[in-house]
Parts: sequence; structure tokens; C-alpha cells
Amino acid sequence: MATIGERLGTDIIAAMKAKEADKLTTLRMVKAALQSKEIDKREPLSEDEQQAVLTTLLKQRRDSVEQFTKGNRPELAAKEQVEIGIMEAYMPEAADEDEIRTVVAGVVKHMTADAGGQRPAQKEMGSVMKVVKQRLLASGTRADGKVISEIIKAELGKSE
Repeated sequence: MATIGERLGTDIIAAMKAKEADKLTTLRMVKAALQSKEIDKREPLSEDEQQAVLTTLLKQRRDSVEQFTKGNRPELAAKEQVEIGIMEAYMPEAADEDEIRTVVAGVVKHMTADAGGQRPAQKEMGSVMKVVKQRLLASGTRADGKVISEIIKAELGKSE
């Protein structure tokens, strides 16, 4: 399977040939961000590092959509949405909320068993979050940190 950078290169050529200006601009921007990070690091980026750069770019776009929507600028929000759609094609499959809930419940259950039946408290949310993210990453899926956080808060708020 080709890396994100390799897929970007072939897709940029395809977008140029098809004269898809919006797609071409977005792909070039992503490639420039990856190259910038590579220059900063002074060595080629791993697949995980490339995904991290893409995740950052996606987060920035989602924040922009929110701000443009609040600022009553639907045309700019729509442009950002198009960019999000193009970039998400390069990310691994996103986990749905049910998958995340299952992983969170499993982590909480495991941590409860390790602590001798003592359920993790709200203040231990960071450690639960860390384990949940690791398990999702290991399964080859990704999830939005906000969604994970909300599900963990709800799970830790329950009392058994």
C-alpha cells in the first residue's frame, strides 16, 4: 500500500490532467504541509507522522467551518467542507460512536479490574483517554478526540 505522500503525488497529477482546480489546490497544500514537517524533522516522515499532520490540517479546517458558520459566511464554510472531504480520503477509516463506546467500556472494565474493583474516577480521564486512543490506533481506526472525550466522561459518570 502506498504512503500518503505517494498517493498525494499521483492524485495531484490526476487532478492536473482532469483540470480539477479545487482538488489540486487542496492536495498541493497538504503536500506542502508534509514537506514542511519533513524539512523541520530533517528526515522522511513515517506513515503515522503523515497522518498526524493530516489530522492537524483536518482539525484546523473543522475549526474554520465552525467560525465561518458563526460569522455567517456559508460560502467559506462550504469551501472548507470540500477541503475536509478531499483530505479525509487519505485518513484511515473513522471509528463510529458504537465502536468507541465498546472500546471505552472495555478499557474502564480492565482498569477497574486492575484497581481491585475500584472504578476510575473523573480525574483519571487522561489515563483512560490514552489507553482508548492506543487501542483505536492499534485496530487501525481513528476517532475525533472530542467524541472520545465525551464518551469517556459519560462512561466515568456512570456508577455501577
